[in-house]
Amino acid sequence: MTDPHHELDAVAQTDQDVYDIIRAEEERQANTIRLIASENYTSRAVLQATGSVLTNKYSEGYPGRRYYEGQDFTDAVENLARDRGKELFGAEHVNVQPYSGSPANLAAYYALCDVGDSVLGMGLPFGGHLTHGWKVNFSGRFYDAHHYGVDKETHLIDYDEVRRVAKEVKPKVIFCGASAYPRTIDFERFAEIAEEVGAKLVADIAHISGLVAAGVHPSPVPVADVVSSTTHKTLRGPRGGLLMCKEEYAKDIDRAVFPALQGGPHMHAIAALAIAFKEALQPDFKDYAAQIVSNARAMADAFNERGFDLVSGGTDNHLLLVDVTGRGSTGKIASTAMAKAGIVCNANSIPFDERSPFDPSGIRIGTPSVTTRGMKEDEMRQIVAWTDEAIANADDDAVLERIRGEVEELCGEFPVP
Repeated sequence: MTDPHHELDAVAQTDQDVYDIIRAEEERQANTIRLIASENYTSRAVLQATGSVLTNKYSEGYPGRRYYEGQDFTDAVENLARDRGKELFGAEHVNVQPYSGSPANLAAYYALCDVGDSVLGMGLPFGGHLTHGWKVNFSGRFYDAHHYGVDKETHLIDYDEVRRVAKEVKPKVIFCGASAYPRTIDFERFAEIAEEVGAKLVADIAHISGLVAAGVHPSPVPVADVVSSTTHKTLRGPRGGLLMCKEEYAKDIDRAVFPALQGGPHMHAIAALAIAFKEALQPDFKDYAAQIVSNARAMADAFNERGFDLVSGGTDNHLLLVDVTGRGSTGKIASTAMAKAGIVCNANSIPFDERSPFDPSGIRIGTPSVTTRGMKEDEMRQIVAWTDEAIANADDDAVLERIRGEVEELCGEFPVP
């Protein structure tokens, strides 16, 4: 049998310290239940491409318009990735060079507005992202940033409120999309509001791009001017970023990525993304994405049955926000106890949270990683039972250690790809 770690033999020979750290992380990922909504497991093909000789090549520019020689194969792989991205999302134009999601959003701003212009995005405390205009981020410092939130009772986006704020501040760009919003986003409503106030619409689908690609969440591609994404969450690709747009914005987007904001693209990541796009074009990816949502809903039902309060009452996508304060806990206490029990999530603010972001009221739960391992609804209910027990026994190391052992047994039944 081939040694699954043979690709690390040079690392072991050259630097035992780094080798040991990588192997320890590999073991951690294999033996814990990973519920961080922004994480996943890539295929071995994606991992191998990420570590390929394409990391050696500098490729400033775009296919057919590079600044260095020796681009025959880099051009081929970037064109392949772009073509597959267009096919997967039905996009008119695709740029696969952004290094990650935040640089992709920076490029969208650069292409569509000027420094100091008014912009509108979802506030971070309500589930938005730092790059949607939050004050500690470039987007909140370079632009006149304004925000919308969610309804205090339903925790759903109030589109009438979005329209009211948009009419008041007259943004040049409206950002929609979120990093902690468990419900379906109505991109068509946002497009209507943007058109009404003369704004460009950017849809950030970093979290839900795999769901969009599979058709289990509505796509913004037909209605948004620009769509941004990461490539490593529900899309299950390498670490990277992605921009899609209507043809009329293609030159502006490409120029914003290079030469305005980045240098040479990471061709090893682009090759891995081409593979991930091919994987996402297969029929079984649709089944995978549908199972992500089914698993999230099963977890939501189980939390509700156990008396937990969920933001918006449930979920339509890959994540849920659980308010743990009603159980006498906090987000940090709960996530720390869960981690000791082998269940890894993150503490997260909930809408209108009165607690500090460093120890908020909630935890964010996501199902992409456990779904990749083949777990389904029964396993989700078991995970919620363990989570409930861990939170209730946050100070009892013996209980947490016992749960951890049971978690490792379950993980053994669902190997990492």
